[in-house]
Amino acid sequence: MTDYLYQTTLPGNAHWSMELPRGSVLKLTDLEGGANVGMLFYNPRNLLERYNAPDTLKCQHTFKLQKGNCLYSDMGRIFASVIEDSFGWHDTVCGNLHRNDVAARWGIRDYQNDRNDWLQNGYDAFLVELAKYGLGHRDMAANINWFSKVSSDDSGKVQLDTDVSSAGSSVTLRFEMDTLVVLHTCPHPFNFATQYPFKPVSIEIGKSAAVADDDYCKNFRPENQRGFQNNALYYLMTK
Repeated sequence: MTDYLYQTTLPGNAHWSMELPRGSVLKLTDLEGGANVGMLFYNPRNLLERYNAPDTLKCQHTFKLQKGNCLYSDMGRIFASVIEDSFGWHDTVCGNLHRNDVAARWGIRDYQNDRNDWLQNGYDAFLVELAKYGLGHRDMAANINWFSKVSSDDSGKVQLDTDVSSAGSSVTLRFEMDTLVVLHTCPHPFNFATQYPFKPVSIEIGKSAAVADDDYCKNFRPENQRGFQNNALYYLMTK
């Protein structure tokens, strides 16, 4: 049971970032159903270390993210573990929606004229948050899309699954190292809804208990033991 110390609601079409220390917990809740949360991770002590989607999938022999999965950096360490997940299928291969995609599907609105009803895209939303830390285009990596399930048809075409997240779906991350979290609530790149989906999410932050030897995520795959060992080595000389 986690005691959450902070809660906020992020509307759809928004972006957010925060440095979360090792041992903290971040819970995301889809408040209305059909939300998408794009997310990136960076090491705030070395911004060159960032989330690595290919290694995360490859070393855990999966195409999706769910409870038990660990989210790896490009240096073999674990940024965070998925300790709770009521949806069970999250995408980390399809990337972001871009400005031209939004214009083609839902028209052009800008903040100067439409204020909070403008239509933001995930790629530019990430860039706005990354700029706060001196990061930019070249620092963009493959991102996670929480609450978005994708599937392929017989021809191999990947598409957003119609089995969308329902209201109240949640996913909880436990951070295994200090992490800069950057996220947006813009639509998934394969969302072809007739109306731009403004879907809010709840963000809760708390502290986790110490990771036990029988921890579910640590033992979810044998490879995760090595990731936790890499983290322990990284923090060997710190308290």
